[in-house]
Amino acid sequence: MKLFYLLASFFRIGLFSVGGGLAIIPFINEIADNSDGWLTRELVVNMLAVAQSLPGAIGANLSAYVGFAYAGIGGAYVAAVSLTLPAIIMIMFIARTLDAFKENITVKNLFSGFRPAATGLISAAGFGVISISLWNSAASAWYSHLLWKEALIFLALFFLIIKLNKHPVLYIIAAAGIGVIFRL
Repeated sequence: MKLFYLLASFFRIGLFSVGGGLAIIPFINEIADNSDGWLTRELVVNMLAVAQSLPGAIGANLSAYVGFAYAGIGGAYVAAVSLTLPAIIMIMFIARTLDAFKENITVKNLFSGFRPAATGLISAAGFGVISISLWNSAASAWYSHLLWKEALIFLALFFLIIKLNKHPVLYIIAAAGIGVIFRL
């Protein structure tokens, strides 16, 4: 029953998450909200950090991680395959038919609608990760809600990424080292 739940959930996510791996985060958060405690939004953020640090597609890594947390190795396999299966089916269909309709105004309009939808999904996921990573909703005083150390690391790395244009692995290693040194 667990594997069927993962198959149905991740097939649906794969079918409707337009925009790549980060676009699945709102769907994963929905699973967390209905998970009876085996998955939390905080755990999703931690899983996302691991999934982004590993080679391969973020969506497949994240789905495999969630599947493993719920149903072990079989769950990891079912979740990852179920997430990618709709894309494989659609790509095969689109590749066969798009050539014939690529100049069609309806097709052009369809793709014009997909781009902002993907941008919205990815942006919502990004803001969700920021709020979980930098905001302590359990704090008592209003000024103590912001996690200052985490916010400073975020801002520093954000500007370093923009200015220095180094490989992302260097930033991941730097942030992990800072987290260990300052016990965040």
